[in-house]
Amino acid sequence: MADLFDQATRRGFGAPTRFEADIDDCEVLGKIPTDLNGAFYRVGGDWYYPPLFPDDAPLNADGYASSFRFKGGKVDFHGRWVRTHRLEAQKAARRQLYGYYRNPNTDDPSVRDLLHPNLRTVSNTAPFAHAGRLFSLKEDGLPYQLDPNTLATKGTWDFHGKWKSETFTAHPKIDPLTGDMIAIGYEAKGLATDDVYLYTADKQGNVRHEVRFKQPYVSLIHDMAITHRHVLLPFGGYVTSAQRLKEGKVHWGWDSSKPSYIGVIPRDGEAKDVRWFKGPERCMMHVFNAHDEGDKVILYAPFYDSNFFPFFPNVDGAPFNPSKARAFIRKITIDLSSSKDTYEEEILWPMQVGDLGKVDPRVVSLQSRYLYTSFSDEKRPYDRAASGPNAPARMTNSYGRFDLKTGKLDSYYAGPTHTLQELSFVPRGRGEEGEGYLVGVASNYAEMRSELIIADAQRLGEGDVARVILPFRLSSQVHGVWAGADELPLR
Repeated sequence: MADLFDQATRRGFGAPTRFEADIDDCEVLGKIPTDLNGAFYRVGGDWYYPPLFPDDAPLNADGYASSFRFKGGKVDFHGRWVRTHRLEAQKAARRQLYGYYRNPNTDDPSVRDLLHPNLRTVSNTAPFAHAGRLFSLKEDGLPYQLDPNTLATKGTWDFHGKWKSETFTAHPKIDPLTGDMIAIGYEAKGLATDDVYLYTADKQGNVRHEVRFKQPYVSLIHDMAITHRHVLLPFGGYVTSAQRLKEGKVHWGWDSSKPSYIGVIPRDGEAKDVRWFKGPERCMMHVFNAHDEGDKVILYAPFYDSNFFPFFPNVDGAPFNPSKARAFIRKITIDLSSSKDTYEEEILWPMQVGDLGKVDPRVVSLQSRYLYTSFSDEKRPYDRAASGPNAPARMTNSYGRFDLKTGKLDSYYAGPTHTLQELSFVPRGRGEEGEGYLVGVASNYAEMRSELIIADAQRLGEGDVARVILPFRLSSQVHGVWAGADELPLR
C-alpha cells in the first residue's frame, strides 16, 4: 500500500504517470511457465489532473487499467485509462473539475448538477471478470466494461437493466460450484442512504434474485464474503451523512464509538432474514474467505483494529493514530443458532499483515486451508540507501502463505529495494487447493521501474520463477485479478 499512500504527496511511485502503453513480448528474467494462459488485470488510480484539494483521498484518482497477457511462455502488456464520464469531462475542460472524494457538493459549478454517481465515479478499484466480460469497478457507481484484449472502455453496465442500485460493490464474489455472481450495492438509493441491494446473477450474467434491506448505520461495506449457504457483509467505523457532505467534507469520517457489524443473510433469503452481528471497534475492509460449519459461519479476514486511512479523519477531531491501524489475520465465528447478536474473534498469527488478501478461487465459499497476503518481514534486509530518497520508511517486502491446518507460514521475499503490491492467485489446471502461482507487481525503487513477479505458490521460499520487466513505473494498483483464456475471449 506504500505506493497508494505516496499519491497523497504525488512522489516516487505515487507520482502521476499520465500515459498509455503497449509492449509486445516483454523482457523476462527467468522462464515464464508455459501452462499460464490468460491475463493478469490490474486497476488503480492515477491523477490525470491534480486534485482540487491537496488533502483529498488518493482513492479519488482517475481509474487506470493494465494487463499482462500470458501465452506460450510470452507476455504482452497493455495500459489504458478507464474512460469514465468524469475523465472525459476533465479532458474536455483540460483541468480538474471534481472535488473531494464522493462529495459532489465540492465540485466545480460546471459539473455540480450532475449528481448521479455513474457520472462521477472514477472506476479505479478492482478488475472483475464474469460471464465472458471484463469490468472495472468502484463502489460509488456502476461497473465500466472493458475490452479484455485492448482495455478500451465500452461504457457502463447495468446487467440488461436489471441492476437497480445506483452503486455496485468493488468485490463481487463468484461461486466456484455454480458460476453464480453475488454482489451488492450500498448507498443504493443515493449518497448517504442506508439502503443495501443484494443481487445474484447466473454464470451468463442474468440477474435472478434481488433483496433490498437497510444497514444499521450508513457505512462503507467495501468487501463481502459468501459461503455455500450465506452472504456476509462486514463493516464498521466509517460514517457519513447528508449534513457532512453539505458541509463540504470528504465522504467518510471515522467514529470510534460505532460498533462493527457483520450482516448474514441466506443466499436465497429475503430482507426479513438478515441478521446483524455486533462487535467492537474494527476497520473491516477486506476478507479472505468464509464457510459453513453446521449452524456456524466461519469468516477469515485481515481486519484492522481501528481507522486505517489517515485521509478519512476522526469525527471527534482526534489525530490519526497509526499504532491502531494494525491488521491481523482473524478467525470470526458467528453462531446462527444463538439468540445473541455478537460474534467471536480470534487472532491466528501475532504478526501484522497487509489486508489485501486472497485465497485460491477454487475454494471461495468452501472450507479452505491456505490464506495469502503480503507483509513486512522485519528479518529481511532493507537497503534504504539503495532504494533512493522517495522510498518508504519500511517495505512491504514479502508474500505469505498462511496454513490454517498447521499454523505454518511460507514466504516469498522480493528483495531489499522492492515493495510489493497486492498478489493474485493463479490456479494450475484442475489441481488441488494451493496448486498454482502467485502473481503481483513489485515496485523497484532502486531503478524506478515495475516488475511483475511470478512465484510457485507451493515453493515460495525458492523465490520467483520469473519476473516480467517493464521499462517504466506503473501507476499504483488497488486490486488485481487473474482471468484464464477459458473465462474471457482472449486473443
